Amino acid sequence: MKSILLASLIVLLVLPNRLAAQNTVFLSGKDNYKSFRIPAAVRAPDGTIMAFAEGRVNGGGDFGNIDIVMRRSKDNGKNWSAIKVVASYDTLQAGNPAPVFDLTDPAHPKGRLFLFYNTGNNHEGENRKGKGLREVWYKTSTDAGLTWSAPVNITKQVHRPRQPLVNPGYNFQEDWRSYANAPGHAMQFTSGKFRGRIFIPANHSEGEPKPQFMDYRAHGFYSDDHGATFKLSDNINIEGSNESIAAEISGGRLMMNSRNQRGDIKARIVAISSDGGAKWDTVYFDKNLPDPVCQGSILTIGKTKTHFVLAFSNAANTRLRDNLTLRVSYDDGKTWDKKILVDQSSNGEKDYTAYSDLVQTGENTIGILYELNGYKSIVFKEIDWTK
Repeated sequence: MKSILLASLIVLLVLPNRLAAQNTVFLSGKDNYKSFRIPAAVRAPDGTIMAFAEGRVNGGGDFGNIDIVMRRSKDNGKNWSAIKVVASYDTLQAGNPAPVFDLTDPAHPKGRLFLFYNTGNNHEGENRKGKGLREVWYKTSTDAGLTWSAPVNITKQVHRPRQPLVNPGYNFQEDWRSYANAPGHAMQFTSGKFRGRIFIPANHSEGEPKPQFMDYRAHGFYSDDHGATFKLSDNINIEGSNESIAAEISGGRLMMNSRNQRGDIKARIVAISSDGGAKWDTVYFDKNLPDPVCQGSILTIGKTKTHFVLAFSNAANTRLRDNLTLRVSYDDGKTWDKKILVDQSSNGEKDYTAYSDLVQTGENTIGILYELNGYKSIVFKEIDWTK
């Protein structure tokens, strides 16, 4: 009896402390949306944090009447503004928000926020069959998301759909079909010869659907002129590479971290580029980053004398979307010395934690915006990664 009471007391002491640091940002069934999915986060130079998500009007499915929505926080995620629709596509799909601040444009010395996103007119499975079109857009804001520019369509620069009859002007030799940015934040180089380059991770399918999603390949696109023009990167050479995110590492290099849609190896795919993400020097599976075939997030959070410090989050479980874990590397992602459990189910519930995105909130703190409890909510938690 004493042991039961002691266990209950421990739960009462620990559980509220865990929940106290966790703030709900998007709650399914609220604000005229039945579901919220696909979190992305970014921090403005003035410290404002912007949380983005897909607001799904009619249900949890990946296709349908979907808007990109946003909330802002001025106190590192403790309190949030009212929800605001940032991008929509009539009653069709706008999704895959990928925000990034351009901090090197002389025309915008206080920084300009880019939000890259996709629109679609059919389900992903139908797109893979060549029945539909995914497009790529961006909007910008110079006041940390209070107001936004008109959308800019960059599909012809960064996508290769071969559909001349349905969409004149898209007659490329390639046959890209499904297409998606990130999801999660995009990135900008802060140093080296590529300083100022904006890089957006992405993926596409090419040609007829193949078994185990082997028609998918991860790639990226980038701009060296503050969004005036864009170029495509090479594909990474692993079939089935899918949702991706990127970070700057030492020596002016870029690391892209991708989901293995095939699911044959339950680990993250890592690609390293020494030319700013145009081509890939090496691609490998990082067995230190287990993954259940889900999205993950990576962020540069500091530097040592010789390397960049990286943070990585994902559902670190090879069977279920659960055990959301934050890892820290002090050597450009070669090893991951620190591991912090962010959240997990108490009974092995499927899809308890899933997609997440990272944002730096201070010198020693990271904010993590993540899906919780079977996609019922998207919450924010701030963590001191140095403890």
